[in-house]
Amino acid sequence: MRHQGQEQPPAGHLPAPRTAEGRTGLAALISQPQRALVAVDFDGTLAPIVEDPAAARATPAATAALSRLALLAGTVAIITGRPAADAASFAGVTDVPGIIVLGHYGMQRWERGTLSSPAAPPGLSTARADLPGVLSAAAAARGTFVEDKGEALAVHTRRAAQPQAELERLRAPLAGLAQRTGLALEPGRFVLELRPPGADKGRAIADLAAERGPGAILFCGDDLGDRAAFAAVRQLRSEGTPGLLVCSGSAEVPELAAEADLVVDGPAGIAGLLAGLADALAGAS
Repeated sequence: MRHQGQEQPPAGHLPAPRTAEGRTGLAALISQPQRALVAVDFDGTLAPIVEDPAAARATPAATAALSRLALLAGTVAIITGRPAADAASFAGVTDVPGIIVLGHYGMQRWERGTLSSPAAPPGLSTARADLPGVLSAAAAARGTFVEDKGEALAVHTRRAAQPQAELERLRAPLAGLAQRTGLALEPGRFVLELRPPGADKGRAIADLAAERGPGAILFCGDDLGDRAAFAAVRQLRSEGTPGLLVCSGSAEVPELAAEADLVVDGPAGIAGLLAGLADALAGAS
């Protein structure tokens, strides 16, 4: 469903950002393709949201656009809460050279088939062992389920009869578990995630920008976890690096749309935007 104020560009067309900062960022991306940093979230951005997280896949159009951008832009990255190798596979880019996947909010890095990851904090093992008991004591509603991401634990309520109410009801007991184990508790689309502190997409994109020295940055996201990346791009803009913030729009997370320079209609809109950007970079090369 398309929502008011969202745009879904056809392939090869670039819509105009609604802010002056966004328009400056887009122009800078196109003017120097070799210094462009293109970063995108996975779930809800490249891939539609599905009930079973293991079944999520990037749209074929998004995979094709990313593959083209990898040949044109200085840096192309997927930044996600998923394990990096899984995200590379689900995005269909395992055989595409030049794409970096930062998984677990930057704690993992996959590049050219090589995965690097720090040791998980000890509190994560404790949380993994204690989480079933916490959910049982809280009488978690039918349909609530846990996704073990290896370096994070996600409690999903999307399948519950009242997903938002259940999310709010479980927030306090999960916050207690997070505090006891030294983890951070982060909300998302009908999900509460326990993960190592200091891991977020803002830090991931700031570290990648420091490494790559881009002339301009594009970040596309859809969820509350992407707000940190939006904040990081705004900080980089204040320091002189142009940037464009794009929201993969949905009725579930209006907060992110309010912060974006451009809102498109979900993963289909993102795929069209990326294809249009690839055309523009090819024309500028």
